[in-house]
Amino acid sequence: MPVHVLNQTKSLKAIHSVIRHRDTSHSLFVFQANRLIRLILEKCFELLPYQPYEVRTPIGELYEGQQVSKPLCAVSVVRAGESMEYALSSILAGFPIGKILIQRNKVTKLPHLYYAAFPEDIADRYVLLLEPMLATGGSAIMAVRELLERGVPEHNIIFANVLTSPEGLARLESTYPNLTIVTSSVEKRLNEEAFMVPGIGDFGDRYFGTTRQGAAHGQA
Repeated sequence: MPVHVLNQTKSLKAIHSVIRHRDTSHSLFVFQANRLIRLILEKCFELLPYQPYEVRTPIGELYEGQQVSKPLCAVSVVRAGESMEYALSSILAGFPIGKILIQRNKVTKLPHLYYAAFPEDIADRYVLLLEPMLATGGSAIMAVRELLERGVPEHNIIFANVLTSPEGLARLESTYPNLTIVTSSVEKRLNEEAFMVPGIGDFGDRYFGTTRQGAAHGQA
């Protein structure tokens, strides 16, 4: 399975230092998270197949450019995945966004599908699957399975992700070897409660400002 981890530059680590800090304010967290998500999505766009595209400039000359060789759409895993839509809209406009709601049982840790809505022609598109956290891998596996059942080829899916656990990565790789993953960091491990270490807290809660608990605890 192709796994692309962003180059661990000083600038990237500076962003991580802000968004991982438990005392970072909500506004600063959102600002830096949007910066990071855009870097991840730009990497996703680099990996898409392109074809020649010739355009005429305002002075009448031809420019031999490129364009994505197939229509694109995004599918965000509600709700944390919706945090990635803002950065995506700043890169590309006029594309459909599907939604999928999967929640993990707090006791069994198993995912359950509650809702899915996709473009009718999703089987004919490249799909950017948006989900900031890959911990145990259960939700990601269920989301990919839903896309495959709608006719999307596995190799046409790019999973855009902020943090990835080694355990979740291994599980996803064994299940969907032709899936492509783009992430900004592979974490050290999962703890006994299936939280990523060192982690970032509850990404969705911290991004949307709905609780203060995410700054103190892990994100599964």
